Parts: sequence; structure tokens; C-alpha cells
Amino acid sequence: MVQAESQLQYKSPLFQMTQTTSTCLWNDSSSIEELRYSIEHGAVGATCNPVIAVSVLKKEMEVWKNRIQELAKINSLATEDEIAWKIVEEISANAAQLLKPIFDREGGRNGRLSIQTDPRNYRNSKAMLAQAILFNQLAPNMIVKIAATRAGIAAIEEAIYHGISINATVSFTLPQAIAIAEAMERGMKRREAEGFDVSTMGSVCTLMVGRLDDWLKVVLERRNLSIDPGYLEWAGVAVFKKAYRIYRERGYRVRLLSAAFRNHMHWSEFIGGDVVISPPYAWQRRYNASDIEVVPRIDTPVDEKIVSALLRKFPDFERAYNENGLTLEEFDTFPCTRRTLRQFIAGCAEMNSIVRDIILPNPDTE
Repeated sequence: MVQAESQLQYKSPLFQMTQTTSTCLWNDSSSIEELRYSIEHGAVGATCNPVIAVSVLKKEMEVWKNRIQELAKINSLATEDEIAWKIVEEISANAAQLLKPIFDREGGRNGRLSIQTDPRNYRNSKAMLAQAILFNQLAPNMIVKIAATRAGIAAIEEAIYHGISINATVSFTLPQAIAIAEAMERGMKRREAEGFDVSTMGSVCTLMVGRLDDWLKVVLERRNLSIDPGYLEWAGVAVFKKAYRIYRERGYRVRLLSAAFRNHMHWSEFIGGDVVISPPYAWQRRYNASDIEVVPRIDTPVDEKIVSALLRKFPDFERAYNENGLTLEEFDTFPCTRRTLRQFIAGCAEMNSIVRDIILPNPDTE
């Protein structure tokens, strides 16, 4: 039985991708059980954010309930929020330990656990930087997520300058991807000018491709528009591929990462690129059960007819697809940014609620 499972692993599409192309697999979860599965299929990284932390707490409540009670007892003055973030740190550090051998083997480029700074600080560069410095000390193989807001771009440059590997998140557009890469380059050049080595840093720029698709589908319904079936599935793919081409042309030293999976193209269209794909556990299972051929597609352009239709019908796609489509000041107000920040902030509230129910149970429901 073990031998049969091993043979299936080596035949899985994701494992084939990691062994035959330069495309890396990260696990979009810090659940130990899910991360083990992902590593077995070639994963070399993982991630956490408030929403992911909530899902881990719910899935592993037997493990974390006692720990939450213990932390509340030890830290008698701690707020629910402080205890919740302590749990996020421990969830992330545990997953980082599982990835440490990969980190050592690959010299820091991979093998990192991505932990997100508090999304409620999206307007505060200093607060994001301070938390990034703290999180970087949790384990030697941490990579810290900072939202690509106006304040976040400044925090990203400073964090890179401090030697912290960054995963720029809450990013959906080409203007954000370029601003992120430029900020990281500035941070690395400042660091290099002072004699520090940046070759072991493993920063990435996340493009949440599916969330751009999601928003355009909302616009389609609101405005009673019509477009050929399937076209909206290509919006995030088109932005990612254009960003990848520009990154290579300009020699940016940061990889793109595909996140927010809604269909197999958010994986299959990026195969062959020096990029990271980071699907959740459920999507990894789905991909591994598929018969999708593992062949390089990253350099295959999206049909110009599809891109032209999206540009013509959706001003927000035009803003996302064109390099000058958004100013830095507009990053915070782009609809995908607002929707995602609200979801992540709601995740913080749900984490606090879980902690509250454990340390201050509701007597009406006991």
C-alpha cells in the first residue's frame, strides 16, 4: 500500500511540475497535515494569513484549545487580540520547522513559511515594518507578508533593506506588481551598498489572480454586461503573464506567485515559469486527480481577442492590465484591494471570537 501511494505521488501533476520545470509549489495553508501532503508532492514553501489561521484553528481545535487556555493563564493581562496573534505566530513557527530542511537545502530561496502582518495596519508603514521585524525573528526561514497598499510599498522597501524576505500580498494588478518589484530592488540596492549579501533572500510578489476574476464577475452582473463564456477566467492570467514578461525584461530579482485559485488555469497557464504557484490543499488534490498535461505554458500569450474584449468592457481590467493603470495613491481604493482587506480584517475578528469563546465562554450556550 505504501509503495502504491509512493508511485501515485511521483505520477501526480504537481510533483511532475516541480521535478521537470522551474515552477515551484507552495502550500496555501499552514496546517501541518495539509503541508505534509504538499511537501510529498514537491512543495517547498507555505503560507498563513488571518483567514488561513482561522481554518487551522477550526480544523485542529483539539490541539489549540488547550494552548489558548494556557496562554490566557500565563498572560493574565493579554487581550483576545494579543492571544490570537500569539497563536498565529505559533502556527506559523510550527509549519516553518517542517520546511527548515528545504530552506537549508535551497539556500533561502525556498523552504520559507509566509506569515502575514496585521491587515488592519494597511495604512501604517511603521506598524507593518515593526511587525515584520518581529515575525522575522520567529524562525530563520520566515518570509513576511505585507499588503501592497500605498503604505505597504514603503514598508516593503524598508523591510527588504533590513534583510527581511517579503511576500507582497493583496496585489492583483500590473501597477502593483511593478511598484513591488521596484521597492524590493531599491531595498536590496541600499542593503548591497552597505556590504550586505542579498543572495539568500527569497522574496516574492503575489498576484491574487482569481480575485481579479471574481471582481469582474461582480461588475458583469451589476452592469448587466455580456461577454463570451470563459473570457472572465482569463483576466488574472493575462495580468500575471504580462507581469512575468516585464519582470524578465527588466531583470527584477523577485519571483511572481500565483494565488487565489478559481480554475486550473491559475496553475496550468503558469507552468514553466520561474514562478511560484500556491494553491490551497483542496485545489492541490483536485489538480493531482486531473489529467491535465504538465507542459510549459507561461510564454503562451492569452488570446488577443479575449484581452481586447476585457479591455473594452471592463475599465477595472484596463487599470489592472496597463502599467500606468493605477497610481500609488489608488492602490488602496482598487475594488479588489478593498474586498480582500475587508475579508482579512474580518478574519482577525473571527480569530478573536474563537479565542473569546475559549477563555470567556458564553454561559447562555453552555
